[in-house]
Amino acid sequence: MTVDAKYWTEAKATGGGRNGMSGLVNGQLTVTMTSPKELGGSGLGHNPEELFAVGYAACYLGAMRFAATSEKLGTVPDNATVNAHVGIGPRSDGGFGLKVKLVVSLPGVERAVAEKIAERGHFICPYSNATKGNIDVVTEVV
Repeated sequence: MTVDAKYWTEAKATGGGRNGMSGLVNGQLTVTMTSPKELGGSGLGHNPEELFAVGYAACYLGAMRFAATSEKLGTVPDNATVNAHVGIGPRSDGGFGLKVKLVVSLPGVERAVAEKIAERGHFICPYSNATKGNIDVVTEVV
């Protein structure tokens, strides 16, 4: 598989990684990074899992909207939401890993249609494609 990248962005981390500064090189976003309390940090800043959750939620919602339109599955309402729950912890074979739960709300959309839109969203979403087969991603349509 090849990707013909139409857009690139660049971010830079300084300091201690999980305890330092991260931001876009263009200066439009800068974040103070700290480890969460659950991992021994102060929890007073942000962490990579939070940023991953924000990105995945936004990207997946956009992918569902694209899928619904391009595949004529219906309309994703303006009040649709995706809540991305991202967990981190030790892996059984060493190192650390992630788990994701995506909670999808498509108010007013028939359940079977909503489930199809959610399924097709994974096919389109680059986050879903990047994580497929690498981490556990559960999708719940509510």
